[in-house]
Amino acid sequence: MTNRLRAWARDRPLAVDAATAVALALVDAAFLLLTPRELRPEQLWAALGWSVLCAAPVAIRRAAPWPAVGAAVATLAVPVLFHHAPTTQGLAFVVLTYTMAAHRPLRQAGLAAVLLWVPVVLANLVAPLDGVLTMGPGVLVLNNLLTASVAYAVGRAVQARRQSTRMLRERARVAEATQRSLTEQAVADERRRIARELHDVVAHHVSVMGVLATGARRVLRRDPDAADEAMATVEETGRATLRELRRLLDVLRTDAEPAAELTPQPGLTGIEALVEQVREAGLPVTLRVDGTPGPMEDGVALTVYRIVQEALTNALKHAGRATALVRLTLADGFLAVEVTDTGRGPAPAADRIGHGLVGMRERVALYGGILRTGPRPGGGFRVYARIPLEPAGAVPA
Repeated sequence: MTNRLRAWARDRPLAVDAATAVALALVDAAFLLLTPRELRPEQLWAALGWSVLCAAPVAIRRAAPWPAVGAAVATLAVPVLFHHAPTTQGLAFVVLTYTMAAHRPLRQAGLAAVLLWVPVVLANLVAPLDGVLTMGPGVLVLNNLLTASVAYAVGRAVQARRQSTRMLRERARVAEATQRSLTEQAVADERRRIARELHDVVAHHVSVMGVLATGARRVLRRDPDAADEAMATVEETGRATLRELRRLLDVLRTDAEPAAELTPQPGLTGIEALVEQVREAGLPVTLRVDGTPGPMEDGVALTVYRIVQEALTNALKHAGRATALVRLTLADGFLAVEVTDTGRGPAPAADRIGHGLVGMRERVALYGGILRTGPRPGGGFRVYARIPLEPAGAVPA
């Protein structure tokens, strides 16, 4: 409940200040009614009116602080002209001094205190009220200076406390962010170390499988039992390798990445379905295959599929009313994929390299290929990749 009230007051400073001004006027009204005085009704109503007038600057003390200071100084004409000083006048000066000291820089707070209290001292020296003549000018000036000093000191102390609290909160925020960053960095470093170790384990198992498979093939006719034992070892080692490979992928996957779906990855056979989907989305696409696709690594086929997918997606986004051509060429141990469109291409503001093109380049570079992207002469956009093909099952050097 207290926190809600504080939040409400923080979001509505003008309402809180207006309520404070009303409270000061009510205090003065209670003082007038409870103090025995011989006041006629019209004098009482006039005194209450002057009380409200002197409390009015408090209502705008944070919304318009300098106009509030000026209005408070202007109310000093009330005791000078009418020989009556409402209680709210002194309280308003104290509240404004505190407000300027608590919410304004040092120079502005000091200037506001001078502008508020120097006229008070001069007014009391030039036209003192009947009730304070017996105090003497020195005592009156000392009383005013003491009141102003206390209000100013309290305001500056509150501002210093607020600044200290803000600094502590900022330091805590920075420290928390730094600790989080260090923790994430430590986790990433440890994951890389584990990944290197698991990579070595997987590489060793694969090497053992290759050696055992070679030995089994050589002794298959001469010693079937030895070949069967070697193949059993290959089977066991393959399963262990698969388990370690899954652990390796789990280590490399970040916490923000979703778990992998247990579905086959698309390849060259999925390009035709992809082209059909893009046609249904509104982009006329032609698929052309030159050459006969032979056995190839699944990773290469997946790379080609992702290149076509990204290129057609970009064509749908940026080409507008256009047509597209997907061409696959297999010849001389290379697979070339080219995706072109006749559209307007990306907007000038999209010259930066997007994540899609970066992903294409990384995939192609992984298999020793090249990637070329850019506008076509005469309009449109072109994506071209050329990847060397290795026989399925071959071990790269």
